[in-house]
Amino acid sequence: MFGKPHSLAKPAYVLTPAHREGQAAPADMPGHAVLRNAHHMLTRQRRLDPATYPPDPDLADLLPPDFCLEYRVRPWGRVGDATLVGTIPGRDRTQLRTVLERAIGPVLFADVAEQDMLLILTDRHADHFAELAELRVPTEYSCRDINKLTLSRGLAASLFFGISLALIYLFPNVFFAGITAVAAINLIATLVFKIAMLIAGYKKPPSRPVDVPLAEKPVVSLIVPLYHEAAIANDLVMRLSRLTYPKSLLDVVLVLEDKDDQTRQMIEAVSLPGWMRVLRVPDGQIKTKPRALNYALGHTRGDIIGVLDAEDAPATDQIERVVEAFHTAPSNVACVQGILDFYNTKSNWLSRCFTIEYAIWFRIVLAGAARLGLPIPLGGTTVYLRRAALKQVGGWDAHNVTEDADLGIRLYRFGYRTILIPTVTREEANNRIVPWIRQRSRWLKGYIITYMVHMRRPFRLLRELGARKWIGFQMFFLATILQFTLAPALWSFWLVFLGLNAPLFEVIPADWAKGLLALFLFAELVSLLTGFIAVARTQHEDLMQWVPMMFFYFPMGVFAVYKAWSELVFRPFYWDKTTHGRSEPDRPGGDIHETIR
Repeated sequence: MFGKPHSLAKPAYVLTPAHREGQAAPADMPGHAVLRNAHHMLTRQRRLDPATYPPDPDLADLLPPDFCLEYRVRPWGRVGDATLVGTIPGRDRTQLRTVLERAIGPVLFADVAEQDMLLILTDRHADHFAELAELRVPTEYSCRDINKLTLSRGLAASLFFGISLALIYLFPNVFFAGITAVAAINLIATLVFKIAMLIAGYKKPPSRPVDVPLAEKPVVSLIVPLYHEAAIANDLVMRLSRLTYPKSLLDVVLVLEDKDDQTRQMIEAVSLPGWMRVLRVPDGQIKTKPRALNYALGHTRGDIIGVLDAEDAPATDQIERVVEAFHTAPSNVACVQGILDFYNTKSNWLSRCFTIEYAIWFRIVLAGAARLGLPIPLGGTTVYLRRAALKQVGGWDAHNVTEDADLGIRLYRFGYRTILIPTVTREEANNRIVPWIRQRSRWLKGYIITYMVHMRRPFRLLRELGARKWIGFQMFFLATILQFTLAPALWSFWLVFLGLNAPLFEVIPADWAKGLLALFLFAELVSLLTGFIAVARTQHEDLMQWVPMMFFYFPMGVFAVYKAWSELVFRPFYWDKTTHGRSEPDRPGGDIHETIR
């Protein structure tokens, strides 16, 4: 079903004799007596202890470090004419032997504990792995050159702003009427899209629980990036410990930035279970969540890779539901996305509106898009991916501040699909206005960047996605960007109810103006209906009365989008970090949520 982890059926690396250049000197040189002793030890127990028999540093570059990390191998020393290679226990070594002997000659294998192997490889090649984490995604799919000024970009920007300024100066009414017309057209497109998602996502899919035999259950790795999260370290370990998936098949990696001493000290003060470990990411040119995820990917061992945030409280049976979904899904399903909800919904009006917004997004919009087969911008957490597919598409773009949305589109470009399952992760709702705007500006900036990256070659994107999915991509990204950017133009419609004229209404027939007003009011009614339906699917029925407050909630996004546009010019890769641990659950145990059956 899931295949063997790190299978060598299609080697990811081609080792050539050129890799022998770093091999050690003959075995009769000083220092190899220890290795001869190691050989005698191997004949008895075939296990290497790095503390007693450390690997020969002269052999560290005999094999590419990426290959060593992928297959958990390390040239250890010389035993006669053979190379002693350390590898982790339980690994099928038949194909591995063939690949290695083709590159470096005869080999002897010995067991090394996986944790020891990872420490040795990281100590030697940490800088290489850190650089790879930043450049993992191919350039054509990455935004890392988005801040480079080229002649074509400079001319396009100059032309756009030059024409805009000329129109504002010479024909201000025409300019603002044109902006309002674009906003109105976008409103119509968004309305049609929302109705389509509402219809497609209205009916809940039938639940088909499937018990996967223990022998067929895969190892699942959870990557949890932590940065300045000392306040919730204890809660994190407690919440992850509630997971009911067999702990022998669970591999949790807590990823810390190298200089985040406060979080590190807090984690060290907690007694971690054996299935949970800490990984420190070396400093680099950037410090982002996707860079940390890429760095951690090579240190995981699961066939399924999951991502959770520091403040997350996943359903206790979430991993079982994910494994069931992959077990029954077609082979082209590369990603399973869960539902996000919040445990501090009653802290204030902002957390209530945040909860309503997420209910609309996950339970209506994304649910409908998934059933229509449209490309889905992933959430940053409760995302589970097939390891092979994740590696094929290049992992996460380390420079993209919405790496989740970008990865979701890239999966579809490579022919994969995402499905949603009704398993809930509860987290802390951002319930302060300024942090909310900062967080939303990062998301909108990422949407702008993601759109620019994938639209570099629009016709190629059209061929890869097909017309229907291409339109879906435009609706998720372009329509969202325009909706917030041009919202003030739509606000001018309210002027009519005050007896004033909107700019657009001065240049269009009166009947058209009445029709636009009716459309505007109808769009607001659809938004209300969508909110009521979404809340009805949650356990927050008491939020029904708060749905009309969304009219005052979404306008904050206008401040966020203009902050995003300014950062796109001056700081495109800046990660505006959201601080967690500021709001407690509404009630004891409020962060526990089971899967919806």
